[in-house]
Amino acid sequence: MPDSYNGVRVPAEGARITYKDGRIQVPSNPIIPFIEGDGTGRDIWKASARVFDAAVQKAYGGKRRIAWYEIFAGEKAKAKFNDWLPQDSVEAIREFRVAIKGPLTTPVGGGIRSLNVTLRQVLDLYACIRPVKYYKGTPSPVKNPERMNVIIFRENTEDVYAGVEWEQGTAAAKKLIDFLNNDMLAGGKKQVRADSGVGIKPISVFATKRLVRMAIQHALDNGLKTVTLVHKGNIQKFTEGAFRKWGYELAVEEFRDQVVTERESWIIDNKEKNPNLSAEQNAALVEPGLEFAPPEFGAAVADEVRLVLDGIYATHGRGEWKKKLMINDRIADSIFQQVVTRADEYSVLATPNLNGDYISDACAAQVGGLGIAPGANIGDGFAVFEATHGTAPKYADKDVINPGSVMLSGVMMFRYLGWNEAADLIEGGLERTIEQKKVTYDFERLMPDATKVSTSKFADSIIENMEAAVLASA
Repeated sequence: MPDSYNGVRVPAEGARITYKDGRIQVPSNPIIPFIEGDGTGRDIWKASARVFDAAVQKAYGGKRRIAWYEIFAGEKAKAKFNDWLPQDSVEAIREFRVAIKGPLTTPVGGGIRSLNVTLRQVLDLYACIRPVKYYKGTPSPVKNPERMNVIIFRENTEDVYAGVEWEQGTAAAKKLIDFLNNDMLAGGKKQVRADSGVGIKPISVFATKRLVRMAIQHALDNGLKTVTLVHKGNIQKFTEGAFRKWGYELAVEEFRDQVVTERESWIIDNKEKNPNLSAEQNAALVEPGLEFAPPEFGAAVADEVRLVLDGIYATHGRGEWKKKLMINDRIADSIFQQVVTRADEYSVLATPNLNGDYISDACAAQVGGLGIAPGANIGDGFAVFEATHGTAPKYADKDVINPGSVMLSGVMMFRYLGWNEAADLIEGGLERTIEQKKVTYDFERLMPDATKVSTSKFADSIIENMEAAVLASA
């Protein structure tokens, strides 16, 4: 192990997190690299680090501690090293496996497309995980925000975010358009307009299945009820439609005894309600309007009914399917409506990259916005926890911004480490502080009779409320 990265010595009082047999091994004094972030990141990080350290101290009485280690990306790295993302920073995350970061700017005028996307790709952090949960007292634009408690698993490495695109008017764009029009689309009605910019949307079996595997395992580990595959497969049949198909395949291939698909549940439930139902009658209940479909389609659905009943009725029948994890799917535009009208019907959403980006922010808006929305990017043995909002440079160094996103990302980090007691203290302290209406300006302007506090004072109140919780439980 190198003794320094970016010229900064590794903390001698800390130890490395390791990875063995598919699990991280966490010492009592792990070295955790941090990137404070650009713009308001400086204020947010100072407040959050104090809360993290206080939670660990209160939870473990000095038996555990974090050895924080600063690494660099964004504007601070550009100023110090003339590099937006120094290789040493990437290597430090590889070495120590878990890191946390504030918001980073996206360089303009060339350079790296997005520092966040680059970190995800070079470390193969293939799952962007966004829990969206309501904390009592938080101002919300909906009537029943407490119904929202979902965790979104967004595929992080492909889809349009792969960055495979060509600018309109370039020779490369013309070459691709000519190939598509003259070879792949020749003789058909479809053509790509010559003045188009062109992008490629790759969605693979490999990336889909490992993302869905992580989502299902999380649901099983935490006793959750559903995993919903979110897609636009009715239009994009061979990309997002394939995401849906491969997600279902993975579920029944690897988790057969623990899951039931929504369609399987209909078939089994129909049979339980009427044991004398024929396969054809069951098929007609599963597919309303089947009598108007081609006969071969009806025969295929009846065969599907037989396969399900022959394959899993012994293990999933007689009501056992109701105890299994439900795997279902929803069209992307439908889920935007349903997370407003019936959010409590969903537990885990597994999505391709672009859908996950949209739905994460839409859900966050119901529970306080991005200022309090945490996030993590996780791969096999590596994890980076991060603020989900921007840098808001006009508010930098003014001590006014809500630090909730980084603090709750820290909660995710502590749960990833297995330090649930510290995570619980932070969540409890934050919720009690919001209920007391001691909040930063973004919440204060939406809460009658609230007291506006600074970023640092908000952290003070959270720490005080953690202390009160510890004393109350003693």
